[in-house]
Amino acid sequence: MNIDSIHNGVVIDHISAGRGMRLYDLLGLDKLNVPVAIIKNVNSGKMGRKDLIKVDADIPISLDVIGFVDPGATVNIIKNGVLTEKRNVPMPETLVNVIKCKNPRCITSTEQELDNMFRLTDRENIVYRCVYCEAAVNAN
Repeated sequence: MNIDSIHNGVVIDHISAGRGMRLYDLLGLDKLNVPVAIIKNVNSGKMGRKDLIKVDADIPISLDVIGFVDPGATVNIIKNGVLTEKRNVPMPETLVNVIKCKNPRCITSTEQELDNMFRLTDRENIVYRCVYCEAAVNAN
């Protein structure tokens, strides 16, 4: 398999195997009109297996989404073919409009202009709760 290097763009690395597609969906990468490569189950000396996403364009990437799906993933910024920045992504304390509350009785179901807000309540199990109704969402 041959995946070319990128000249200007973003590489999301160290994604736990199997989580790359969820990141792709939540980041809205399907809506981009630029080359995007998703590489699944790559051998990794550090992780055993991992996923990898390469975006061949200088676009903003939500670190909150990445931290929600897979805290510990890394984001590499490439400019002119050179790695210029590498960020480790922590688990965010608050999520705003990253996911929607699934509780049909939540106020966000009827008041569409309200932001969907979640707070981290269980770091070990990656559980977030809606700030309005307390419905739990597990990132795994």
